[in-house]
Amino acid sequence: MVLLLVIAGLGAQWWVSHAELRDLRSEVAQRLQNGDNSSNELKGVLKAVQESTKELQSKVSVLDSKQAESQSQQLALEQMYQDLNKNRDDWALSEIEEVLSTADQQLELAGNVQGALIALQNADKSLSRSDKAQFIAIRRAIARDIERLKALPTVDIAGIAVRLDSAIGQVDNLPLLVDERPVESASEPKPQPVKTAAAEKPAAKGDAAHAKTKAEAAPAEASAWSQWLAGARETWRSMSTEMWSELRQLVRIREVQTPEAILLSPGQAYFVRENLKLRLLNARLALLSRNEFAFRNDLASAQDTIAKYFDTRAKQVQTTQALLKQVQGSNVSIQLPTLAESLNAVRNYKARP
Repeated sequence: MVLLLVIAGLGAQWWVSHAELRDLRSEVAQRLQNGDNSSNELKGVLKAVQESTKELQSKVSVLDSKQAESQSQQLALEQMYQDLNKNRDDWALSEIEEVLSTADQQLELAGNVQGALIALQNADKSLSRSDKAQFIAIRRAIARDIERLKALPTVDIAGIAVRLDSAIGQVDNLPLLVDERPVESASEPKPQPVKTAAAEKPAAKGDAAHAKTKAEAAPAEASAWSQWLAGARETWRSMSTEMWSELRQLVRIREVQTPEAILLSPGQAYFVRENLKLRLLNARLALLSRNEFAFRNDLASAQDTIAKYFDTRAKQVQTTQALLKQVQGSNVSIQLPTLAESLNAVRNYKARP
């Protein structure tokens, strides 16, 4: 009985356990199936996520490449801007250097102080428009050169050249010694016409009362004879004075230091004038080139030519001599500075890396 109960109990327990195991298997199978479904869903989600990640990575790569390209373009633009500024500065400085070099040559060869001043002032004005601190050293050098030029004494080169041109223009009208003509002296009175009795007669008719009184005062014949005698003496005196004056004009004695000056032929006289013009032109060229030695030497030769061959008593010659003497007293030679400081400042700046 007990055995049957034990067997029955064991059978019941087995049945229960078998049922539970079956249910557990079903549940496990269901769960496994659900897990497979979830796994498939997760795989799909994971695949979608991976695809999204790849797409995002490709987009990020594109953005990175575009950013790198943008940065390279920005760097290229900055470099181009810097190169443009540098080229513009180099171009401006090259132009300034050329202008200053030309002005320095003009200052050295022709003494053109005003032209050099204008060139320096224009260069400083051009640099001031850029308003860059790098140009301060150049502007300081230019300012010092400007002050040196302004401190120079004034030389009226143009005025002296005009006076020389005036003297050259008068050469053809200056009288030579060989062309001298007698000049009537202003101190010698001209002979007056003699009033004879016949000439005085009409005047006497105008004063009838006076003539009548005179006629009554002396015998008529004595009066006529005395008048004729006085008139003859006066006529002779007048004629002799006039003859002497004409003789003095025909023969004039003058001391000449250079006898050949009064023996010039017309051709020689032409070359004397041309030689004088050439001397004055050479003096003008020496003036413009600031060659004081040649300037004074040519002026002295011109003065000697005038004194030797021209009539120095003529007013025109005296005026020309006074003009040349005034020109000869002018100071045309001064110690001119150079524009080396400004040029060196520009060249040193351009040579910088």
